[in-house]
Amino acid sequence: MAKDIYHDTVKTALEKDGWMITDELFRLTIGSRSVYIDLGAEKLIAAEKEGCKIAVEIKSFLSPSPVNDLENALGQYILYRDGLKRSQPDRLLYLAITDEVYLDFFQEEIAQMVVENQQLKLLIFEANKAEVVKWIE
Repeated sequence: MAKDIYHDTVKTALEKDGWMITDELFRLTIGSRSVYIDLGAEKLIAAEKEGCKIAVEIKSFLSPSPVNDLENALGQYILYRDGLKRSQPDRLLYLAITDEVYLDFFQEEIAQMVVENQQLKLLIFEANKAEVVKWIE
């Protein structure tokens, strides 16, 4: 299974942000099928006894068509989100994209419509510094 080119960058960014990576490829089983989300992570929250758990799907948006990249990312996101709701409802799914993609393509109406209507959770990261820039709930 091929990793996204930003896999290690996002992993480092999450670790810098205080997350413990629990899975390099997070296996999600739905019925007799399995899918693999890029990363699984946990963060202990001081005010709570239980930790916060997330799964992160990383997308580079490097093809000539960002709309095609969005279509593919959205399909995976919905499949993974729905699967997590069944098997691990306490784990939130995030779509990780670079700050460049967020500031460019994700400001366009087509991307904003999808983020709003599908209630996408976004993790925005700075690739060169391997740092989380913004969390969008």
